[in-house]
Amino acid sequence: MFEEIYSPVQKITLPPFNNLFVKRDDLIDPYISGNKWRKLKYILARAKAENKTHLVTFGGAYSNHLVATAAAAARSGLKSTAFVRGEEVKNEMLLLCSLFGMQLIFTNRESYRDKHKLFELHFATNDEAYFIDEGGASPEATIGCAQIISELIENYDHIFCAAGTGTTAAGLLKGIQQQGLNTKLHIIPVLKGGSFIKDEIAKYTPLSDHLALHLDYHFGGYAKTTPQLIDFIKTFTAQTGLLLDPVYTAKMCFAIADLQKKGFIGEDDKILAIHTGGLIGLFGMEDKF
Repeated sequence: MFEEIYSPVQKITLPPFNNLFVKRDDLIDPYISGNKWRKLKYILARAKAENKTHLVTFGGAYSNHLVATAAAAARSGLKSTAFVRGEEVKNEMLLLCSLFGMQLIFTNRESYRDKHKLFELHFATNDEAYFIDEGGASPEATIGCAQIISELIENYDHIFCAAGTGTTAAGLLKGIQQQGLNTKLHIIPVLKGGSFIKDEIAKYTPLSDHLALHLDYHFGGYAKTTPQLIDFIKTFTAQTGLLLDPVYTAKMCFAIADLQKKGFIGEDDKILAIHTGGLIGLFGMEDKF
């Protein structure tokens, strides 16, 4: 299922930028979208090597990771189960999970904090079950995300990416280091208090001067928005024809525009934004628009 694939790089016309490009990982697959495809590629390979046939993972009620895991399992002939954080709800994302055959176990927030304990409680005697951490966080995931860098045929002054768990960021930094590039990697945490991302990255690859963390673009926290961010999405999409999701990519693109205004990046600098997909999350936020 996870055959080799290379997402295109698209130049975006957006004043005042002269060299703004987007790595269109959102085009890889509508459900196993963007960095989710990158992360799951080697996770599923390891599960298969260990003869595991039941993927067990974790996420919130609007998690793109859950949808991606459910879709990947269905296409691979595997079972899937997700521990969903919080009270039982119904929404578009969980509907897709269910249609792909995923069993949903709604879990209170206190119990959810110890994911390994939850896994052991339900699957300790199931030799076919394979633990996948929230967001796919794992060494295997960083290998897949590092390939984003190895696919690039041009060099860039700056690469931008939004971050939740830090796994994709770690893979990008690893890729930059492996390729010996001088590129600056700008990570936009989408959670309030996102400084922990640096520690998460350090679990997978050494920190270096390539990395810049920008903590002021969370717009209130994970899955939080403001009228300013929603207005930015509307204007950006109308100008470029490129859809953004409010949770990740919109915050990243807002940061790029704001950092240029503040003089941190130049109008002629060559910039690559990683579009990590997740666009189906738009359908859970109709009321914001």
